[in-house]
Amino acid sequence: MASTTAKSQFQPALRWRLCVASVVAIACFALDRATKLAVQMSLDPAPFVGSRFEMPLIPGFLGLSYVENTGAAFSMGEGFGGAFVLLALVVTVGAFAYLLRAEVVSKLEVVGLALVVGGAIGNAVDRAVFGYVVDFIATEFIDFPVFNVADIGITCGVVIAFIGFLVSPANRVDATAELNRRDEADRARRAKARGDRARAWRERNGR
Repeated sequence: MASTTAKSQFQPALRWRLCVASVVAIACFALDRATKLAVQMSLDPAPFVGSRFEMPLIPGFLGLSYVENTGAAFSMGEGFGGAFVLLALVVTVGAFAYLLRAEVVSKLEVVGLALVVGGAIGNAVDRAVFGYVVDFIATEFIDFPVFNVADIGITCGVVIAFIGFLVSPANRVDATAELNRRDEADRARRAKARGDRARAWRERNGR
């Protein structure tokens, strides 16, 4: 029973990986697009470009502030929008290739990588359509760049995938197997030492 549970946790079926990853990535992308569209529709006056939108969300904690970000996540790397679109494509292909090929993978890795993919695609669509990313979530308790749902997905996804990678049995040494390996190596060393002593004795005695 225990081995079956471990297998389902760290060796989920390929169909499960693809279905869950697709659902999570699409959900992250859809939530990102819906929130960005809601903010854009609230802008006054239209058109969106050049307009501004600010309002408190949780006083003293979070607010809404419309920003047209031409960089990467959290307004970093401005001026490299095209490169980030290509990077999003590479991340998406790489994530799904890993999920397809990895023999041992935790379910947390599947969810985390899917969030990264959904967020990366969400921001990539903005860059391809508008030439900038719509950011609108502003922290009021700390000076921090304005961000969006896609940025949250990317950040949380990286953390979740990393935790899943750490707990995966692929990165844990089997204690019993390791002890057996050390015992075998020790026996081999003792056997070699005995053979060397026997050979030396024969050479001294002319045999």
